[in-house]
Amino acid sequence: MTLRESLKNATKKGKKGTIMLEQPFISIVIPVHNESHVISETLDATLEVVFRLSPQYEILIVDDGSTDKTFETVCAISRTNQKIKIIRFSRNFGKEAAILAGLKFSSGKAVVVMDGDLQHPPELLPKMLHLWQQEHYQVVHGVKTSRQKEKAVKGLFVRLFYACMTLFAGYNLKQATDYKLLDRRVVDHYISLAENVRFFRGLVPWLGFSSAFISFFPENRVAGKSKWGAFALMTLAVRAICSFSSLPMQVVTLMGCVMFTASILIGMPTLFMKLSGRAVEGFTTVILLLLVIGSILMISLGIIGQYLAMIYEEIKGRPSFIIEKTENL
Repeated sequence: MTLRESLKNATKKGKKGTIMLEQPFISIVIPVHNESHVISETLDATLEVVFRLSPQYEILIVDDGSTDKTFETVCAISRTNQKIKIIRFSRNFGKEAAILAGLKFSSGKAVVVMDGDLQHPPELLPKMLHLWQQEHYQVVHGVKTSRQKEKAVKGLFVRLFYACMTLFAGYNLKQATDYKLLDRRVVDHYISLAENVRFFRGLVPWLGFSSAFISFFPENRVAGKSKWGAFALMTLAVRAICSFSSLPMQVVTLMGCVMFTASILIGMPTLFMKLSGRAVEGFTTVILLLLVIGSILMISLGIIGQYLAMIYEEIKGRPSFIIEKTENL
């Protein structure tokens, strides 16, 4: 008998063989986007661990508008086990929206968020549950011991992002991941937040509940490729920093003060030379100053524009996601 067949039989109770959906003890939220090549292996590995922990569980797959066969693949698996539940978005709304949807529809006393590409090892689940149940931590973070193989440029950008988050927002998220176990109370507080622009990895520490950390080494992807390109990572970084700190706005003011001071220092000898009747030289200096000032002005406008765009996105009040289909939910 296969694992899925045994799971199917385990959900059946009574002489009539009716399926009883019990209140989940643990919920596992897996956001996916175009993961048809690896999602079956992820579910098999996760089910093998979860079934040993408790018969009371649910797995919520949030399909973030996949364009491949991810939804069909998961639907086929869910027919053998009704504890696998599926939420499909009408389009790609992003991973943050997928995590939010999974948390909103979860009902377990503990909720685990993990990726669908097997880079978050399910083997850590028993340790996470132990820290939650026995040591009463309300959040258990999975942190990387080191980063998996990646391009040098991407690694440099990631390190720069974490440095900026530490500097501007005061949160050291180096080696942090979305692999986390959350107590139901933490989940309720998270989904009650009114903001639409979310950064799950940063918001959970911001909530301030008691936390424990488990280290793991992320394996390389079994199949497929990362959905995070350079532009997507840059967009995420800018939104994350701006959603947690207004310090970049203060940097604009600081740059203005620095340039004002520099203009006084440069302008005083120039004015003295003008009043004394001597020729004023330094055309190159003037051009360089114009370029520097122009660059600072454009950067400043870009920073202000980012905050205005986020404010505009918030006040529109559009939903974070739209659900097209569900299975077993």
